[in-house]
Amino acid sequence: MDTFRTAFVYVRNIFAGILAETDEGYSFSYDSEYISRENAGAASLTLPLSKEIYTSKTLFSFFDGLIPEGWLLGIVSRNWKIDTKDRFGLLLVACKDGIGNVSIKEELI
Repeated sequence: MDTFRTAFVYVRNIFAGILAETDEGYSFSYDSEYISRENAGAASLTLPLSKEIYTSKTLFSFFDGLIPEGWLLGIVSRNWKIDTKDRFGLLLVACKDGIGNVSIKEELI
């Protein structure tokens, strides 16, 4: 399975896992060190803590839900010149400082 783009997922500013855009769709896996943490929390109810790799033909609903909507989506799309149909690209640029406890980074920090 080839990976096209990668997003690093943080829960409460702690690296939690990797979301990847692949030739078969998308995958999400929790970091093994994160899972072993005493206070580890799931990114979402639909992606409970697990050592298995989650896969989906479409972007996971939880991550898609982090992307802005309406007029704000238009601003993000225009400012970063990203097609509104490029959901993964929008996730990478618009969800670095999410409103909830999950944030998305393009690089491991």
